[in-house]
Amino acid sequence: MEKKIYYFQNPGMENTDKVIELVKERKDELGIKNIVVASVSGKTGLKILKSIDDAQIVNITHHAGFKGGDSLEIEQGNKQKLEDAGVPVYAASHSLSGVGRGITNKFGGITSVEIIAATLRLFSQGIKVCVEISIMAADAGLLPTDREVIAIGGTGKGVDTAMVLKPAHMSNFFDIRIREIIAMPRP
Repeated sequence: MEKKIYYFQNPGMENTDKVIELVKERKDELGIKNIVVASVSGKTGLKILKSIDDAQIVNITHHAGFKGGDSLEIEQGNKQKLEDAGVPVYAASHSLSGVGRGITNKFGGITSVEIIAATLRLFSQGIKVCVEISIMAADAGLLPTDREVIAIGGTGKGVDTAMVLKPAHMSNFFDIRIREIIAMPRP
């Protein structure tokens, strides 16, 4: 089997529209019904919703306190539009940092989960994000683990990475199977 990977010269939000185009194409080719996207503000989630209307989409945003304070970063208007369209908006602790990051911040060192995250970042930040959000959505019961899905993430704002994977729950992390990289930036 021969497949193509689309490489972006640089990471960032300028790649968002092309990622969505490529995701739509691969989703149709493979008959994939589930998409999970990292969209902190909800803007990218809404863009995907407008472009892809025949998939179950899950929007993952940062957990409360990610940048301090107790509020979520998602724009309330975007959250409402997504939810009105049937797109769950989920905020939870990052599966590849969580409490471990708090331990590192307080006492130094590094946890095994942070090593996994750093290893995935060897490919790109977006690759790490795609794996992470698939775990988070699966653990929330928002993403099936018995079939392939598409995960979309990025570096900062917008998206620059997409992959086909078979997700797993946090307790079965090593059952995740990355099947295809659709697009990513060249690090």
